[in-house]
Amino acid sequence: MSIPPAPAGGGPDEPPVHHGRGAAARRRKRQSTAVGAPVGPRVPVANALAAWLLLRHSIAMPGTRLSSRDLLARLIAFDTTSRESNLALIDFVRDYLDGWGIASDLYFDSDRRKADLFATIGPDDRGGLMLSGHTDTVPVDGQIWDTDPFAVTQREQRLHARGSADMKGFIAVALGRVPDFAVARLKMPLHLAFSYDEEVGCTGVRDLIADVGSRAVRPLGCVVGEPTLMTPVIAHKGKLTMRCEVQGHEAHSALTHQGVNAVEIAAEIVARLRSMARQKRDHGPYDEGFVPRYTTIHVGSIRGGTAVNIVPRHCSFDFEIRAIPADDAPALARELRDYARTALLPEMRAVSAASAIHFHEINDTPGLSVAADDPLVKLAQALSGANDTGKASYTAEAGLFQAAAIPAILCGPGSIEQAHKPNEFVSLDQIARCETFVQRLFEHLLA
Repeated sequence: MSIPPAPAGGGPDEPPVHHGRGAAARRRKRQSTAVGAPVGPRVPVANALAAWLLLRHSIAMPGTRLSSRDLLARLIAFDTTSRESNLALIDFVRDYLDGWGIASDLYFDSDRRKADLFATIGPDDRGGLMLSGHTDTVPVDGQIWDTDPFAVTQREQRLHARGSADMKGFIAVALGRVPDFAVARLKMPLHLAFSYDEEVGCTGVRDLIADVGSRAVRPLGCVVGEPTLMTPVIAHKGKLTMRCEVQGHEAHSALTHQGVNAVEIAAEIVARLRSMARQKRDHGPYDEGFVPRYTTIHVGSIRGGTAVNIVPRHCSFDFEIRAIPADDAPALARELRDYARTALLPEMRAVSAASAIHFHEINDTPGLSVAADDPLVKLAQALSGANDTGKASYTAEAGLFQAAAIPAILCGPGSIEQAHKPNEFVSLDQIARCETFVQRLFEHLLA
């Protein structure tokens, strides 16, 4: 289906996954969860609950408008570091939407500590456009901040806080225009999708995508608001994370011929990965839109051995493959498995039949690749006023939406250069540009 051109210019009684709609959904008992233990240089519970109670009071009467800046301050006050629950923030957003007569669907994790939120504003019998963002943030542990990371602080033309760029700024702008969308007679709907655990492998959004992607009427496109300086990003790398476990055979280090050294076998596999990484660096394939322009392979951690005088029985290590769209990460993983099976395992089992090498997939998030002339890209350029497009070497949720037949791009305020760092910030200019983007989207959905 094509996208029309843009104008110029839970309580404990809830089931694990709530897909309710309409008035019945709005009548469901609210679920509120206190934020977790303090993280960083502040006590988050008091700040977050104060902001939460303030917002609940402020939306008691439908019709209350909150600016992007006000909403950002409230969202920042919730400590939604990935290790913590995001339910207080989700309940807060659900109440805000409910105040404007908008029902929300929630998708809980298995422990009911976290949830995605999906909402539709306008007619639900046609596709429309979706704005999506993750609610979780990375930790501030060990970082030296000049300001409280869980309170918005303006310095010159910058708003400093954890998540200001990545990516509560985008969520705040989207929510700030909800009153206009709610009271308008939209010809095409606006969908909102807010997820959890993006920062730990894009794992939280998958149930939401599975449900929305299976519906008879799906969104025609999705804008994931990662910080791109409001330039549409049409591709990002995928990421395959795996663990290799080597089972050897213990022996006294004076009798190494009687043992199978798991650490040394693991080192040979790591060396093979390094050789594969050099092959990609030196011979491609290449995509000049990415930095670096090739698929990267990286070993991040390794564990093994007990004492220097014992031939180690066990060793494990974690590695990742960040593939450009033209490359095939699963094929590279199969190449590594074949090497281990044919070059290493026979020698190991000649000493001990119990020796083994196991590979386990930890996470697989697909990459994103959208044609530059795709209707969604052209729409995003018209809404953002950007003539260019970009590509991102990090991994995001857009690839998952695309895999579920929901076209997606990245476009949001702020720079990835500021994300995950001390004194993270989004500039006021970027917030203003995002507000213009959403205003033009509003006009587009009215047309």
